[in-house]
Amino acid sequence: MERFIVESPHLIEDCDRVIQDLHAAGYLHHFEWGCKDNEHTGWAIVEAESLEHAKQIVPWYVRNKARIVRLVKFEVADEEHKKRE
Repeated sequence: MERFIVESPHLIEDCDRVIQDLHAAGYLHHFEWGCKDNEHTGWAIVEAESLEHAKQIVPWYVRNKARIVRLVKFEVADEEHKKRE
């Protein structure tokens, strides 16, 4: 499994629906939200088999706006961070 950060913006009128759908899917506890500061976005760090699987966490009607980034950790002496995969 790999780790990904999921950034899922949504419209203000979709707030309740997104929260309800993520709750129903069992992912609500992974997310933190900026909605109270008028930043209608949720962020989560999740484990998934692939980027596409991580994207499936986001409700279908906001999925096209989602941004998914694979996360890796580097050691100070690790030269691999200079290479892009």
